[in-house]
Amino acid sequence: MALVEEGLRRADAVVASIFVNPKQFAPTEDLSRYPRRERADAQMLEKAGCTILWAPPVEVMYPDAFATTVSVSGVSEVLEGAARPGHFDGVATVVLKLLNQVGPDIALFGEKDWQQLAVIRRMAADLDLPVDIHGVPIVRDDQGLALSSRNAYLSEEELVAARALPRALGEAAAAIGRGEPVEAALAAAVARLSEAGFTDIDYVTLRDALSLQPIEALEGGPARLLAAARMGPARLIDNLPVEPAANS
Repeated sequence: MALVEEGLRRADAVVASIFVNPKQFAPTEDLSRYPRRERADAQMLEKAGCTILWAPPVEVMYPDAFATTVSVSGVSEVLEGAARPGHFDGVATVVLKLLNQVGPDIALFGEKDWQQLAVIRRMAADLDLPVDIHGVPIVRDDQGLALSSRNAYLSEEELVAARALPRALGEAAAAIGRGEPVEAALAAAVARLSEAGFTDIDYVTLRDALSLQPIEALEGGPARLLAAARMGPARLIDNLPVEPAANS
């Protein structure tokens, strides 16, 4: 709904796509049980003023003999790309198809999937796509937890515990912004997540916001703090911008 609202501020007509893309799920991932609520989503989109809902079936997106994959090297190979091999090939392929099918002037993507946004920006630039790619800020609950389809997997207790993720990132971002050592700030964030009950903490890392290459200090370019960790049955991701404090 935040994407639709932003779209209506920028354009006269808004198209929303809904497609659970099998090509970005590994065989061991949750494609079969990924939350689907197409009817409720369609009602919400209509009420919000969305002009068109584009919800193609799998056979339209990937007909028999489909044989093309789009791969964006570099920015797709780290973080989520390392944890989920082939994931961003699926993302790039389906997004390129959706952009070609709809033909938008502007395409809006949520910043919660920051690496996905970086991959799409790189693809659009490299392939001279006639579309402007824009990120829309993360939508959070009143305790700061990023809203996500996978939050539905969590119990009430796990939801409460999961709110340690944005708090830990916020503390780390503030510490780095004050000029404290990056390594110490990241280690403190990992410790806080462990104490809160997170397991399989894949990464808590400071990266260049565009290239996603690791950085050890704020050096003038945009920086992003990114994390991925498991709470109960759900693997959660989050990110925050990191900027020098005004008096640092």
